[in-house]
Amino acid sequence: MTSVFDRDDIVFQVVVNHEEQYSIWPDYKAIPNGWRTVGKSGLKPECLAYIDEVWTDMRPLSLRQKMAETATAQ
Repeated sequence: MTSVFDRDDIVFQVVVNHEEQYSIWPDYKAIPNGWRTVGKSGLKPECLAYIDEVWTDMRPLSLRQKMAETATAQ
């Protein structure tokens, strides 16, 4: 059985969590708790290209904030 995430002919939504980490989720499924849509949907390659464009810092938000606080304190 093929996972829906292995298919390129399914419409996905781009989702993001509170740590500003991005993922894709099948358009026909309910968004899991802790995630929200960003308003971008399309075929898997389109959604992944969008994520590549906007997710430029892979560090979780909490880590970025902590590092910024540490840098400011020095």
